[in-house]
Amino acid sequence: MGDRKQARDEEFQSFVIGRWPRLMRTAFLLAGEQHAAEDLVQSTLEQVYVAWRRVGAADDPEAYVRRVMINGHARKHRRKLKEFLAPKDDSGLTHELPDSGDRIAQADDRSALLKALAQLPARQREAVVLRYWEDLSESQVAEAMGCSVGAVKSNAAKGIAKLRAIPGLAEMVTHGGRK
Repeated sequence: MGDRKQARDEEFQSFVIGRWPRLMRTAFLLAGEQHAAEDLVQSTLEQVYVAWRRVGAADDPEAYVRRVMINGHARKHRRKLKEFLAPKDDSGLTHELPDSGDRIAQADDRSALLKALAQLPARQREAVVLRYWEDLSESQVAEAMGCSVGAVKSNAAKGIAKLRAIPGLAEMVTHGGRK
């Protein structure tokens, strides 16, 4: 009995260590600030740990964890907690370090991008973050958000349209040579 628990704990620990940067990036983009992202990831992992036997045996444990995180974020949003993606004074925050292959990291001004993202409603932000930052398929995003593929397409399209309509962001992207 003790050996199985220890093996399960080691498997969970390995999962967390391997996925931590990606989970933190997603949580940061959803929650808006470093401390809120850390809280979101921590509470997600607490829930997942309790059910790790079932989660670890799933076909895609990362998708399960992502869904728990999205649900946790949605619960906070329903309670009308205010979120800030670009705090006025971010001198005390630890800034996210982008993955080397992260296309968004190639943007000249990440803060402008985060401010623009902050203007999106929560569901549109979730769809844009999961679809374009996390590079998930529409069906994976739908599963994570607990909605239809059509809702993902609609929320992502509306979110991208709102981002494209922001003049400073559009200039930043076109001057960088990207479309």
